[in-house]
Amino acid sequence: MRVLVVGGGMGGTIFANNLARRISGELKSGKASITMLSASDKHAYLPGLLYVAFGKMMPDELYREQASLLEPTINFIVDPVETFNLKDNNVVTKSGKTHSYDVIVIATGSRPTPESIPGLAENSINVYTEPNALDFFDKINSFKGGRIVVAVGLPHKCPMIPLEVTLMMREFVAEKGLLDKTEFYYTYPIGRLHSLENVGKWAAGEFASLGIKTETLFNMKEIDGKNAKVISEEGSEVSYDLLIAVPPHKGMEVIEKNGLGQNGWIPTNKTTLHMEGEFGKNVIVLGDTTNIPLSKAGSTAHFEAEAAAENVAAVIKIGRPVREYDGKVFCFIEAGGNRATYAQFNYLNPPQPRAPNHMIHQFKMAYNRLYWASARGIL
Repeated sequence: MRVLVVGGGMGGTIFANNLARRISGELKSGKASITMLSASDKHAYLPGLLYVAFGKMMPDELYREQASLLEPTINFIVDPVETFNLKDNNVVTKSGKTHSYDVIVIATGSRPTPESIPGLAENSINVYTEPNALDFFDKINSFKGGRIVVAVGLPHKCPMIPLEVTLMMREFVAEKGLLDKTEFYYTYPIGRLHSLENVGKWAAGEFASLGIKTETLFNMKEIDGKNAKVISEEGSEVSYDLLIAVPPHKGMEVIEKNGLGQNGWIPTNKTTLHMEGEFGKNVIVLGDTTNIPLSKAGSTAHFEAEAAAENVAAVIKIGRPVREYDGKVFCFIEAGGNRATYAQFNYLNPPQPRAPNHMIHQFKMAYNRLYWASARGIL
């Protein structure tokens, strides 16, 4: 069986490594093969950008050579896919080469689109790319007081980012001695402070205790940079001195261009992780690339990848899959003041965030260092 993995991020990497260890004998005998096609020879730990934005990590800590993270039995090629021919079970890459497969795993990720809201890119800061994170750090170090507005677009990658960036910004302002000169104003597009109801309830209590003002049912329409105002679709206007954005995201452009899914999200069965539709039998979708109404988080991709790898290995060995993905997600939530909590949930059991504490924050900081072992499949 020829397994083709498109994308060298968290989902693709964990899937490929997990599968390679499960079918080591088949790979050795030539019964199976694993090829990964990636747009880059580097692997980025994207959750670390939040810490770069606050000066707590350096950019070079976020990268490793992708080849160094992969099992040696995986054929790794830096040559991004440009055309998906699902009917013919092959793809064509930027270099013009054709790669055929029996099973394809699409894990291409997502991208922030601040340009989709007029004025947002020019008048806000965010933490979603390295240049953005470095600009974020520069801007907050120039802040002398005033109103900080956190404006959120949906959907977005890293579900806890709106809460984390708000609480960590408050900690930063307090450390600078500017808390008495600063007002925090948090907006969210739906009728609560987070898409997950229990996380929203937790955030409401946390924000209230810290004096953070909030407005829900606030969908960004445009940013009036000249007058420093955020204007919502609902008609509300909020003035700002510093605007922190969580921009809406889309899937990658190659998915849109190939017509595989609206806004770059591929229709995906939430338990089998196969693409919906005529050609889905041979197509597995992981992580942010899916349209599953679940958190677009690194841990989502991680747990999906493990389930998918186990199933592909089982198909190779016994001819059928052995499990379903249950929607498992685990997200740390940085709460400022060297405190953190977490949200753990699946399709049947909602999250129940607890009071943040120092120990969980330490776990999160440790995971920032241990991520590379996780990518290799050791953790």
